[in-house]
Amino acid sequence: MEALRRSSTKPVQPLKPTKTISVEEDPTKASDTLPLPLYLTNAVFFTLFFYVVYFLLSHWREKIRTSTPLSVVTFSEILAILAFFASFVYLLGFFGIDFVQSLLLRPSTDVWNSEDDDEEAEVFLPKEDASKLPCDQAPDCSLLPSLSPPAPVVTVQKAFEEKPVTVIAEEDEEIIQSVVSGTTPSYSLESKLRDCKRAAAIRREALQRLTGKSLSGLPLDGFDYDSILGQCCEMPVGYVQIPVGIAGPLLLNGREYSVPMATTEGCLVASTNRGCKAIHLSGGATSVLLKDGMTRAPVVRFGTAKRAADLKLYLEDPVNFETLALVFNRSSRFGRLQGIKCAIAGKNLYLRFTCSTGDAMGMNMVSKGVQNVLDFLQTDFPDMDVIGISGNFCSDKKPAAVNWIEGRGKSVVCEAIIKGDVVRKVLKTSVESLVELNMLKNLTGSAMAGALGGFNAHASNIVTAIYIATGQDPAQNVESSHCITMMEAVNDGKDLHISVTMPSIEVGTVGGGTQLASQSACLNLLGVKGASKESAGANSRALATIVAGAVLAGELSLMSALAAGQLVKSHMKYNRSGKDVSNASS
Repeated sequence: MEALRRSSTKPVQPLKPTKTISVEEDPTKASDTLPLPLYLTNAVFFTLFFYVVYFLLSHWREKIRTSTPLSVVTFSEILAILAFFASFVYLLGFFGIDFVQSLLLRPSTDVWNSEDDDEEAEVFLPKEDASKLPCDQAPDCSLLPSLSPPAPVVTVQKAFEEKPVTVIAEEDEEIIQSVVSGTTPSYSLESKLRDCKRAAAIRREALQRLTGKSLSGLPLDGFDYDSILGQCCEMPVGYVQIPVGIAGPLLLNGREYSVPMATTEGCLVASTNRGCKAIHLSGGATSVLLKDGMTRAPVVRFGTAKRAADLKLYLEDPVNFETLALVFNRSSRFGRLQGIKCAIAGKNLYLRFTCSTGDAMGMNMVSKGVQNVLDFLQTDFPDMDVIGISGNFCSDKKPAAVNWIEGRGKSVVCEAIIKGDVVRKVLKTSVESLVELNMLKNLTGSAMAGALGGFNAHASNIVTAIYIATGQDPAQNVESSHCITMMEAVNDGKDLHISVTMPSIEVGTVGGGTQLASQSACLNLLGVKGASKESAGANSRALATIVAGAVLAGELSLMSALAAGQLVKSHMKYNRSGKDVSNASS
């Protein structure tokens, strides 16, 4: 050991803390956000600063000459003092703070010592280069275990990122080859490997080899693939990232909600947030749940139209309803049959079942109950041919008048009275302009277009954003976005009454995507996570009212922007990136 110490040309020193060396810096500066060019802004504040100093000194000299107390301040002097502080803060922040930081945060000169250069040159060697060194030239690491604490790793951020090299185990390579060749079905990887993350990685690599296309931009790590097995998604190869913004607080039924919205549309969250502010300043909104029932409508066929009519009369007879309800309700603890509505098309009969589903959205629940009833009816109607468990009279994920009129899921109406001062100061428009625009756009314009449930400005925007954030079925935004927006001048025309009526909001707080970690967190933020312990279905009903309240806020803000002519200006501000996309992509 003594000989080893003497042979060393210099003492072993601990490695320096982690450093990041960046060759290329972000060119974006804080001054880019100024409304004027930087030199004009500086000139304005310099001029303002010296002018107010001269103004105050001259006024104070005059007071001293006339023996007027300095404590007697005129309105012009107050404005000058405020301007002095504003210009002083700007100049100090622009010149002073940066100068002080340059002194305090100036790097130590010993960083550039020649001894450190030699050590860091060894550490900065890439692994692949270091591994090619001859054994006698490799860094001597025999003394490193005695160092305490362990030396931190020094990382280098390169200007040009290298494509990551995926290390594939030999056994995984064999499986990938079998998937590519078609010997092993891609869908069977989870059941064969018993490891969902590994199955997704193997499937991903096989897909890249089959298509010759890279999936490098699609994240794989950082997701719980076990949570989606048999529930949310089959044959995963990664996950898509969608930003979640918060609008609110939304004051609804005396309670404040911070509403999560997952979207890639700029200005949407900001606009909804402005609507929430206007509602909050006006005392809040009120929502009422009108109906709660999910539907499923199978189609059956008979030999004659008369036989189809016989079944229709049987199902609509109140005497038979209790028996059918008992059969239906066996399928679930929460599913309760509410009614059956029938429609005939020749010898074909469409049966629209409606049932309550607790805190679940309830499509599977109602389908199981319908299947029980169909099996029961087969005894008394053996000539009934069940064509499909769904005959589109439900109607699911399609715009349909039956949902607009009868409702599906949760039917909600939400209203608020927006004060005239809030309309002018926050929404930058007038009550008269909003009422007129709503009549000509949402009502008359939609009628001219032959809209079906689309008598609104952009209800689907808010519905879809909340659905994605909270794990709902985003395809059900079609009928869930059925909405009619009404506006009316009240209180002698001073204030605005606004309401949204949404007859088919389809939401749940258990099952499906609501069980995933991110979506569950958003539900928890709203206070409606999982099944309600107090009353079955209370959480899903609350979520439906929140959706309607957020739609109310979104309608109010967008209509105000249109009335005030601010739509294009706001989208140019919030929906246009200042980043050089061509450079970023390269």
